[in-house]
Amino acid sequence: MLNLRIVHAPKRSMFALPVVALLLCVAGEQATAANPSGSIDIAPQSGSNSTEAKSKQKSAARNKPAAARKQTGARPPRDSARPAAQAKPKPVWPVKGPDPLPGSILPSNRIVAYYGNPLSKRMGILGEVEPQEMLRRLYREVRAWTRADTATPAIPALHLIAVVAQGSAGADGKWRARMGDELIEKVYSWAQQHKALLFLDIQVGRSTLEAELPRLEKYLSRPDVHLGIDPEFSMKTGHAPGKRIGSYDARDVNYAIDFLATMVDKYRLPPKVLVVHRFTRPMLTNSKQIKLDPRVQVVINMDGWGPPHLKRGSYVNYVYSEPVQFTGFKLFYRNDTKKGDALMSPADVLALFPRPVYIQYQ
Repeated sequence: MLNLRIVHAPKRSMFALPVVALLLCVAGEQATAANPSGSIDIAPQSGSNSTEAKSKQKSAARNKPAAARKQTGARPPRDSARPAAQAKPKPVWPVKGPDPLPGSILPSNRIVAYYGNPLSKRMGILGEVEPQEMLRRLYREVRAWTRADTATPAIPALHLIAVVAQGSAGADGKWRARMGDELIEKVYSWAQQHKALLFLDIQVGRSTLEAELPRLEKYLSRPDVHLGIDPEFSMKTGHAPGKRIGSYDARDVNYAIDFLATMVDKYRLPPKVLVVHRFTRPMLTNSKQIKLDPRVQVVINMDGWGPPHLKRGSYVNYVYSEPVQFTGFKLFYRNDTKKGDALMSPADVLALFPRPVYIQYQ
């Protein structure tokens, strides 16, 4: 049996990388070296406290009466007569993109997926419990989402990590392990038996999408198999996976889009869904240059764990603020609740704007 060396467990903490998505909007985006648990601590950017103090001092000075300002020698700010705040224009949602083609899953449906790998109990619910129990829980979540939003039927999905980032280079020096046909077919059979979609997720390590996607063509040629790509483990800087947060550029996403669009034409398939994970700004560069194609529906999935307020903050900062096409939201059964917080309910997530149409549980 393949021995996976998991470099990302516990995955995507908001307090420790590689999952610090939501704390990053408060603490900055500077990662330190990995700790013994396999996560990476995050250090706040220097000077953040002094900046906050200066801001408070300026605010206090503006609010002082004129006499008090004169007494202290403070001068009124030049812009004191201007409106209090001139916020930048907010992103426009929904995104102006191609109209859905016949057979498109989104946005008329919501995908509810269980994520992980059957070879590990540490990578997500997909491998954490026995298959029948896992599928029973998945359908319970699907029913809950359908009740919460009756206008958008929920569709079950299994999200399998088919290329797993590794803690060692391996014989080819690519720092990733490819799952074999037997495992992929096993999970696909679970999906078929329960009328669920299958997503194949790729953590390239020091490999590339160009090297990994072609070998998955035989699966992606099926109408019910879709794709996920994870910038966190795309190590373009040469670091080992888990030591730094990786990244994809719009060019990488566009390559995946073009590859899937070719599958749609070549095999006469309905449109594919492409899920791109994100929980920091540098994970996805030049997002405005992502080219939308009606044959591929792109979801930017907020992939970070922690208290609800931090998850919402990450959604605003890294998904809402840089519109691409559709949005997703990830929920962690263990990591979201480890500090005593309740797992966000469908109603909680549906309060976000825009409403995510892809929901992933780990």
